[in-house]
Amino acid sequence: MALDLARFREKLLARREELVAEDRMSEADRAPVVLEQDSVGRLSRIDAMQVQAMALAQARRRQTERAAIDAALRRIDDGEFGYCLKCGDDIAPARLEHNPAVTSCIDCAKES
Repeated sequence: MALDLARFREKLLARREELVAEDRMSEADRAPVVLEQDSVGRLSRIDAMQVQAMALAQARRRQTERAAIDAALRRIDDGEFGYCLKCGDDIAPARLEHNPAVTSCIDCAKES
């Protein structure tokens, strides 16, 4: 299979930068909620804690996606990019276009 590895590397690096930028933008939402009795009512504190919980969950998802991107970049470096990690067959180029960090062909993904 002849893939444009340089283009996939660029796509992966660009997505990784987007994730890092999203992390920077959500730092305030992930900060501990200050429980000042005078300035914030009980419902406002609950809202702030919900925002914090959602921001932390999103940060974990971004961390997981960054790890998948890093693994895909290593596969490019090792000459293993584009092959299913389960069966070893080629991953369809259209599937890689959609998500270059994908690790399995469509058949193996259906089995999971």
